[in-house]
Amino acid sequence: MIKNSEYRRHTAKMLRKITRNWELYLFMLPVVLLLFLFHYMPIYGVQIAFREYKSFRGIWGSQWVGLKHFQRFTNLNMFPKLMRNTILLSVYQLLAGFPLPILLALALNACAAPRFKRIVQTVTYAPHFISMVVIVGMLNLFFAPSTGIIAILLRKINLLNGNLTTLMSASSFRHLYVWSGIWSGLGWNSIVYLSALSGVDPYLHEAAIVDGATKLQRCRHIDLPCIAPTIVILLILRMGNMVDIGFQKAYLMQNSMNLDVSEVLSTYVYKQGLQNAQYSYSTAVNLFNSVINFFLLISVNAFSRKVSEMSLW
Repeated sequence: MIKNSEYRRHTAKMLRKITRNWELYLFMLPVVLLLFLFHYMPIYGVQIAFREYKSFRGIWGSQWVGLKHFQRFTNLNMFPKLMRNTILLSVYQLLAGFPLPILLALALNACAAPRFKRIVQTVTYAPHFISMVVIVGMLNLFFAPSTGIIAILLRKINLLNGNLTTLMSASSFRHLYVWSGIWSGLGWNSIVYLSALSGVDPYLHEAAIVDGATKLQRCRHIDLPCIAPTIVILLILRMGNMVDIGFQKAYLMQNSMNLDVSEVLSTYVYKQGLQNAQYSYSTAVNLFNSVINFFLLISVNAFSRKVSEMSLW
């Protein structure tokens, strides 16, 4: 009885809060509906991974096969190559792409020339709004074997005799993929760090200047510690997408010469699911990818909470 009365009091209290702030809940409603429609309702279709899905039978009418498709994928001859390509590209992206927005934000925050700062921000933000298809088209134009801008410039300075083989070289694929992605997202990814830096107490810098600290010392001992929680949270979120390589760019950059290093889980799912119409199998592969990301997120979050006492939850 006591528990029931406490529950009723708690429920009544919550209803009073909702009634008092109904405008805020109404404001949140479109976001909640979008999350429900596009993130939670599709979970219903995950069971396709455990069935031999036939469109004319529907999901519930298709035969239940359990872990058959997962076993098929893990026993695949190209399974080690797919995992290696995906992990190497993800690690390369993380190591090269994660620190640079932090450094850019610190540099812009320390810049004493407002006009120069605005110009740099505009130049670095602009590539984010360029379509991925356009970015890959630009790569193809710049690195075209005979008529590309890079090939022409290298011939002008006598560093290239024949045709440029960058686009056809398997060893160049990862570098082009990662550094073009850094170029397109560097400025945009630095915004959150600039926002965190704007919350740093200016009195800390004033006290450090009085003590004779240089800009580099203030960045190291004031700015970095203040934005450390933001860095940790974003790193944890990034680790949660560690093996989730974007399909579009990798697929557009693929060709017969670099296929050994450019075939990743997302492009394999596309080919098996849409081109070969193996819906259950491709769903199982994508679910396998999501499960790995989930465990990475949980593990890194737990490690961060234990080591630095900063975590998502």
